[in-house]
Amino acid sequence: MTIRTAQTDGTAACHDPVITLEQVNFSYQHQIVIQNLDFVVKQRDFVGLVGANGAGKTTLMRMIVGLLTPSAGRIDLFGSPIAQFRDWERIGYVPQKNSFNPLFPATVKEVVMSGMYNKRKMFRRIGREDLRKAEDAMQVMRIEDLAGKRIGQLSGGQQQRVFLARALINKPDLLILDEPTVGIDVETQHNFFQLIRHMHQHHRMTIVMVTHDIEMVEEYIGEEPLLQSGKLKFYVKHSHEVENCEQTDLRHSFV
Repeated sequence: MTIRTAQTDGTAACHDPVITLEQVNFSYQHQIVIQNLDFVVKQRDFVGLVGANGAGKTTLMRMIVGLLTPSAGRIDLFGSPIAQFRDWERIGYVPQKNSFNPLFPATVKEVVMSGMYNKRKMFRRIGREDLRKAEDAMQVMRIEDLAGKRIGQLSGGQQQRVFLARALINKPDLLILDEPTVGIDVETQHNFFQLIRHMHQHHRMTIVMVTHDIEMVEEYIGEEPLLQSGKLKFYVKHSHEVENCEQTDLRHSFV
């Protein structure tokens, strides 16, 4: 499984905006959740988003992936207004675990492969290359032996591996993770963070992660947030050295 490497300018291109938020507001039942948020995520940024419950973290993630509409303001993705954006396969999204219905009647392989489909690809025939991508993604997350099991039969940690494999199957440029380690045991958390850190360091991937693990954020990204808006804190690490982009095989991501 190979990460997209379309860029030719190893330095300038790494500074292009991936997500642009301009005066973004969101209110729910007349209660202001996010107010006048300005923030830019650039290529190869690793953004750790931290905040108390009710701070608007998940709301912001859902706006970025088009599931919610801002009350006011503008969101651009890869330089295009979100209303005009069509290249959704460039974005991998792992929502909060508690948004998943454990009774959903699908196998692990079916859930992983569902990550390949959008409105343009919904009815196309599954080919050999699609199957290879699914197998690669499952192998990366070490769930290939679970391919035939129902998703609801898995542990919380196994389910999160499935959802991450689903998000990675299209080799996204932007990976959005909403509290991905909730309900996962300590060893699996460690392996997960190793994978995510490696992808940021060695692949052309931008990562935005909502987390309560402030120790992980401070260890890898830094102790001080780049921006605080309301109750939201944005920690940012940027990695754009050309020599760090040589490795493209995601299967080497576990170290």
